[in-house]
Amino acid sequence: MERRSAKVTQGVERAPMRSLFYAMGYTKEELDRPLIGVISAHSEIVPGHINLDKIADAVKAGVRMAGGTPILMPAIGVCDGIAMGHEGMKYSLPSRELIADSVETMTMAHCLDGLVLVPNCDKIVPGMIMGAARLNIPAVVVSGGAMLPGQVDGGALSLSNTFEAVGARKAGLISDEQLTEIEQGSCPGCGSCSGMFTANSMNCLSEAIGIALPGNGTIPAVYNGRIMLAKQAGMAIMNLVEKGITTRDIINEKSICNALACDMALGCSSNSVLHLLAIANEAGICLDLELFNEISNKVPNLCHLAPVGDKHIVDLYFAGGIQAVMAELDKKGHIDKSLITATGKTVGENIAGAFIKDPEIIRPIDNPYSETGGIAILWGNIAKEGCVVKRSAVAEEMMIHQGPARVYDSEEAAIAAIYDGLIVPGDVVVIRYEGPKGGPGMREMLGPTSALAGMKLDKDVALITDGRFSGASRGASIGHVSPEAAAGGEIALIQEGDTISIDIPASKINLVISDEELEKRRAAWTPREPKVTTGWIGRYARLVTSANTGAVLK
Repeated sequence: MERRSAKVTQGVERAPMRSLFYAMGYTKEELDRPLIGVISAHSEIVPGHINLDKIADAVKAGVRMAGGTPILMPAIGVCDGIAMGHEGMKYSLPSRELIADSVETMTMAHCLDGLVLVPNCDKIVPGMIMGAARLNIPAVVVSGGAMLPGQVDGGALSLSNTFEAVGARKAGLISDEQLTEIEQGSCPGCGSCSGMFTANSMNCLSEAIGIALPGNGTIPAVYNGRIMLAKQAGMAIMNLVEKGITTRDIINEKSICNALACDMALGCSSNSVLHLLAIANEAGICLDLELFNEISNKVPNLCHLAPVGDKHIVDLYFAGGIQAVMAELDKKGHIDKSLITATGKTVGENIAGAFIKDPEIIRPIDNPYSETGGIAILWGNIAKEGCVVKRSAVAEEMMIHQGPARVYDSEEAAIAAIYDGLIVPGDVVVIRYEGPKGGPGMREMLGPTSALAGMKLDKDVALITDGRFSGASRGASIGHVSPEAAAGGEIALIQEGDTISIDIPASKINLVISDEELEKRRAAWTPREPKVTTGWIGRYARLVTSANTGAVLK
């Protein structure tokens, strides 16, 4: 079968195209080999991306060793931590669509034969995978690896501790000097932030789904194994190109189920729900929220990594990594081992011989943290199309909760109330008009959740939003409420002081009022003017779908 790149490298008619390659110093020999796009999100504004130039160089070496011609191309990436708590966060989730579009654009415009995707952080990993799934050509993901945890006073810290320290300082629980020590010590170097936050969740799940090589989710950024893995990814793409194994051969309904099983076992970020829905959409797979609960109800939670516990990705790496988790889940039939992966081998071949090396980090399947998975989907009269909670990060006493609503129409208003001491134990904080359309951009709410945790209120106060949460959030943080307020969802009808009932084990969330009163409020509700109408974010707000479908564009 003729290679895609032949359209720009072979034949008399392609002489003008070849002349442009020659202008960049490519040789005839290079143009006669498969052209492999190495799409790197390297930049100097994201800690997880600051080292991607070295990862991309290693990938290029691997491609050349296996007989291909690597071609480096850029991708954008937002640092969610730097963008948190201000208008910059409006651009984070929407950037996922720009990244997918750019992967499609560069690949189609230049007739590439295969792709090695080099991301590392929250929206960049799923965005690149979405683009590859849309194109359905051979592709491999190799991330930049996880950051090591910081050390302050002998304890391991991550970025989430810094956010929570702000709340602690506001409450007078720590001094300015202690805050400075934490902020300077919690992030000791390059890599995606060190806990099981969104970036590392998606790096682990890309390995579980099969589009990344074993080790992608857990080898730390600064370890030599990360460079070795990048070289192996460069060689692996040549094998996929030769065999004609494409993205959708790897990403299918069964491999999505493998990823969901790992999601529940690991206790991944609630954002993984958004991203798996969006990846499935690009791969032509029908995936809905019911499947998340179906798998969560039968797959136990085996890991308590930060922000739930005090262990980090490096600890998961030494405990056996994702392969050990999958091998453990396979003992109860939760993994389909027959599926092809980016190694060119099956899941079963990849996990053969893998085992738990530290049962304190990865619990045996017969001794889980809980018999149910780390994520739960709730439904009720204020979330008729569902909402999401990271169940493994919720204190036992908050699994069932009922309290008065404290209603805010923006993140800024809510966090000001928290810092002013207006939120008390038992309250249910409601933050609305922050969904995909209403935000726009479905901002993460790490500021409010960290403030509550830092003030020691995370075991007494629930937070509900049509926005979303950082993977670093913990507590009864219930996000992705659908339909969102801006679309006329019932969350827009909640009034100050209303009683809200939350029952996570029963998958229920309800406003405790009569159907008649709810309908009366609906009749009186009027849509709000969009917060943003200009620029591409304004266009995004007009085109984006609900969170329960992955917040993809129409």
